[in-house]
Amino acid sequence: MNLAQWQNDFRQWLLTGNEDNARVFGHCATLGLDIYQNNYRTQLVRCLGVSYPTIARWLGEDAFREAAITHIETHPPRGWTLDTYGKDFEDTLSTLYPHNPDLHELAWIEWALSEAFVATDAPALSRDALWNVDWETANLHLTPSLRLRTATTNADAIWQALQEDNARAPDGEMLDIPGGLIVWRREYTSRLQRVDAVEYAALRSLQDDPRFDTLCEHLVDRLGEEAGIARAGTLLADWLDAALITTITPA
Repeated sequence: MNLAQWQNDFRQWLLTGNEDNARVFGHCATLGLDIYQNNYRTQLVRCLGVSYPTIARWLGEDAFREAAITHIETHPPRGWTLDTYGKDFEDTLSTLYPHNPDLHELAWIEWALSEAFVATDAPALSRDALWNVDWETANLHLTPSLRLRTATTNADAIWQALQEDNARAPDGEMLDIPGGLIVWRREYTSRLQRVDAVEYAALRSLQDDPRFDTLCEHLVDRLGEEAGIARAGTLLADWLDAALITTITPA
């Protein structure tokens, strides 16, 4: 057996614990292999705990460990750094807890906040930059740290409560009217906000097509001409104040 085959068998055993892969190393290697695999899994469980401390607190230690072990068995590391390992943990939680959308959204929040924190820097745009803008040809560019997701539960309220040591988190509830969750970084802090369905759809529209006139058309179609134009102006002001818009360029 060549070195490449040994390495492949070791990798498969490490990921799956399949005894057929371990047998090639001989009986004397069993104890050492078990220690190695335990250390490997312990490191990955610890990695998920660092990435998802709020989920660990919400689920409880035992349930979180079980979810982490399931994730390790079904999602072996594929990147060169463990910083990206927890990216698919929401998928594992969705499989284990299919009827808990608050948990799914909570996991998304936690990962999105960490992604936003290390996203590419982009300076915020001040209102002074608006004086010479030709709005008929203007393109609005959103901060690269922005993350968006549909909100169907009060996961944002749960997350906020879990950041405080003595606060009691509310029970998970479905929203009467779905909206959106937005996460972005402003200066050195990742931020979370729930927005209504109109603003969420507007941000989605702007991600797909940065033209301001297209955004206005979208809002007019949804709200009517007068209300749509007024909402476009309000959203523009809010996004500038929140540092969501980084540049405005001509088409």
